[in-house]
Amino acid sequence: MLARVGQMTRLLHDNLRGLGFDKLLAKAAHDIPDARDRLDYVAKMTEQAASRVLTATENAMPLQEGIESDAAPLAEQIRAVLHGPCSEQQYRETLERALAFADGSRTAAAATRQQLLDIMMAQDFQDLTGQVIKRVTELAHGIEQQLVQLLIDYAPTDIKREAGHGLLNGPQINPVGNADVVADQGQVDDLLESLGF
Repeated sequence: MLARVGQMTRLLHDNLRGLGFDKLLAKAAHDIPDARDRLDYVAKMTEQAASRVLTATENAMPLQEGIESDAAPLAEQIRAVLHGPCSEQQYRETLERALAFADGSRTAAAATRQQLLDIMMAQDFQDLTGQVIKRVTELAHGIEQQLVQLLIDYAPTDIKREAGHGLLNGPQINPVGNADVVADQGQVDDLLESLGF
């Protein structure tokens, strides 16, 4: 049995080599680990960006909460001074408190702006990872097309389905009403199922 499996493997290898598919398989064997490494890179960059955004948000929230909590009593104190009788000392205290609040708010606004800038800069990964994802998607699509075409070309004649020659000619602009066009993933799945896969 082992000898027979060995002979079948050798026959398959020789046939694939004779048809030129050994180069496609070698390219796929090289590209798939490369794609895995690229997706790992995307995952790491996304995780780092998410961490930076969460850290910046956690740093900015107390600044904004401080402004909010200081604003309420100051507003009440200013209302009391405006609408009621007050001494010069109360006016001074209210103005000093308002000045301290304005200075604190300016400092908190600058710190919040820096945190928002950090959040914006954390999004720089999107351009790089978008390029990586596009390349991996193209690789997967190319391998899928080659495998589907291989199945179509070498399927037994009793289950072979006529798929036309448009499969590897690029995307169809208007597949509606054109029965010989494989237009979406559902039709690819149906084709694979009809071939026994």
